[in-house]
Amino acid sequence: MVLSVSAARLVRVAAVAAAALAGVASASAQTAVRFTLDWRFEGPSAPFLMALEKGYFKAEGLDVTIDTGNGSRESIPRVASGTYQVGFGDVNSLVRFRDENPGVDVKAVLMVYDRPPFAIIGRKSRGITADVKSLEGKKFGAPAADAAFAQWPIFKAVNKLDDKGMKFENVGFPVREPMLATGEVDAVFGFSMSSFINVKSRGVPVEDIVTMLMSDYGVELYGNVIMVNPTFAKEKPEAVKGFVKALVKGLKDTVADPSAATDLVIKRNDVAKKDVELERLKMALDQNILTPWVKANGWGGIDAKRFATSIDQIGLTFTYKAKPKPEDIFSEAFLPPAADRKIN
Repeated sequence: MVLSVSAARLVRVAAVAAAALAGVASASAQTAVRFTLDWRFEGPSAPFLMALEKGYFKAEGLDVTIDTGNGSRESIPRVASGTYQVGFGDVNSLVRFRDENPGVDVKAVLMVYDRPPFAIIGRKSRGITADVKSLEGKKFGAPAADAAFAQWPIFKAVNKLDDKGMKFENVGFPVREPMLATGEVDAVFGFSMSSFINVKSRGVPVEDIVTMLMSDYGVELYGNVIMVNPTFAKEKPEAVKGFVKALVKGLKDTVADPSAATDLVIKRNDVAKKDVELERLKMALDQNILTPWVKANGWGGIDAKRFATSIDQIGLTFTYKAKPKPEDIFSEAFLPPAADRKIN
């Protein structure tokens, strides 16, 4: 049968309309995911932005929105409440939160910071050295919501420090490093890749900056993880798997090209400087993400024995109502196959 010109045109229009409707249906099938970072758009947020910008989340059927955070402890109640389906935050604070709120089954599903960035950053000119005893009698900038400061009781216990002569000033995050730079405090608690670079950018000579990574001083903890709201995990398990899969790809691409990854950060943060954020990202990769264990075992998992030790250390200064096992906090059910998580 031969169609008239007008009939053929109608067929083409119908085909275009059908394709458009199919596109709308496909878009509507995307699962909306609100994701909270632990902090601002800075170098360490690059893997998340890489997964977003390269379409890895979209390829998994996810419509992901990424918001900044107010500290790696604050993301936990955001996820627990359901305001955010997925978050990036401190797993040690999650252990405490879970014990204090046993009815809220928030779980970690991907370890990102295999080695935590918890640090004490001080100045030699203020009497701080690599010796932990140099901390005694000093004044600290210690934000109450800071995850590094939250580990101070463990650091103190492991290193047998007497803090009676120490002064801890609850300062806001924006003034923490400026106070150290001007000498108002002798040291601050913070993430190494953030506080070190922030202090340096304030004109403090590198040779005057002392960075004490808590993991170098007997603190056997993990760092930041991807955590998921329990209702979302139960109702949308494939979405959680897709999120984790996409992020692993984002991590791989970030390692392959940190400079390009940093460009994505600068797009989201117009006051950031590329050289600063690239250095911050490289510090996070070297110190926290690409650890020897990760290189040997792949992205995202945990060593159950080490995790159990970290739970024990948390218990040095925290009285559990019911001490958890590693599997109570961390679930491997959403991880990609081991072969897909290998470091190339």
